[in-house]
Amino acid sequence: MEQRSSAWKQQAALFFTSQCITLFGSSVVQFAIVWYVTLKTASGGWVAALTVCSFLPQTLVSFVSGALADRCSKKRLIIGADAAIAAATLALALLLPSLGDGTPVLTALLIASVIRSIGAGIQLPAVGAILPQFVPEEHLMRVNGVNATLQSVVQFAAPAAAGAILSLGSLRSTLWIDIATAAVGIGVLACLALPKQAPASEVQPPLASDLKEGLRYVGSNRFFGGLLLLYGLFILLSVPGGFLSGLLVTRIYGGSYLNLTLVELIGFAGMAAGGILIGSWGGFRNRVKTLLVGIAACGLLTVGMGAIRQFVVYLALILLMGIAITMAQTAVTTLIQERAEPSMQGRMFGLIGTMYSGFLLIGMSVFGPLADVVSLPLLMMLTGGTLAVVALRYRFGKTFYQAPAANE
Repeated sequence: MEQRSSAWKQQAALFFTSQCITLFGSSVVQFAIVWYVTLKTASGGWVAALTVCSFLPQTLVSFVSGALADRCSKKRLIIGADAAIAAATLALALLLPSLGDGTPVLTALLIASVIRSIGAGIQLPAVGAILPQFVPEEHLMRVNGVNATLQSVVQFAAPAAAGAILSLGSLRSTLWIDIATAAVGIGVLACLALPKQAPASEVQPPLASDLKEGLRYVGSNRFFGGLLLLYGLFILLSVPGGFLSGLLVTRIYGGSYLNLTLVELIGFAGMAAGGILIGSWGGFRNRVKTLLVGIAACGLLTVGMGAIRQFVVYLALILLMGIAITMAQTAVTTLIQERAEPSMQGRMFGLIGTMYSGFLLIGMSVFGPLADVVSLPLLMMLTGGTLAVVALRYRFGKTFYQAPAANE
């Protein structure tokens, strides 16, 4: 028994190590690109355009890649996606010196973001669905909490690295870091030994049949239908307070790499604290309660962030927001891993990815340009209050809140 326990823990450690290495490089580049565009343009329109290019492709491919993850090797999908992202980053690094400044560079960043988004859309459903292959079900919530902590620690370091590199070097320098970490992460992941799965049928139905089956599965399950809708609303209403935070800081507290770095560092410190909390506590016995408490807290904190004008208080609220976000995200992941059929988990995570990127895209398309003509703090207070109300509505909906787990 001890040997079996040690085996899955070793595999989890190996997987998390590979993901943390690649995540660090990707995060450094992502922060560098967003900050470069934000500080060069100070335009909600350009930030919205970057967000569209970063998430629309992911929206389009996530569900399809989730179906692929249910029928193909998840490990190979992750490695292939990482390699494709690294190749796109390498091409950008080689082309950047010849592009000069201004619109040509911004356009190249948008194109690179499209390719990186496709890779993320292929990878993320496989990442979410691979853990139950070697982690026992009773440990999933805590392991997801540990994973959230590790990722937050990496992302805590990433903005500091991005800020330092951009201040002392250039955008191109961050690209080389991403390429190097991708190579190392792929090498580590290649060493992961997964349990043997039942061989797939030699004659498989068309991929479209798998997609239809996934949609029927969600359509016939009121709990998963409600979960997807709630998650989409969570992402949509979080756009002003979360994804436009760089604009808020630039306009109210002064635009500088230092201020932007502080916001990201404090946010990821909160997410790391949230991961430690979930990893040690395990959340409420009712996973839905953990989800709704996290979402309601995000809404109320967003209202506070829009109302105050002291940067120190804003940073404190960002810290608490990080904890609340981790509670919500970890609960969503665990609910799918525990309640969805194993053969459907790739498609479920694909749909979650589609909801995330799709509703983020809608939110940025609406709130990004709107933030150029309407008070951003006012938008934050309105959307944050609405998010808290949505969480309360779900709390008192018996079909969703009291739906029993598969093992109950």
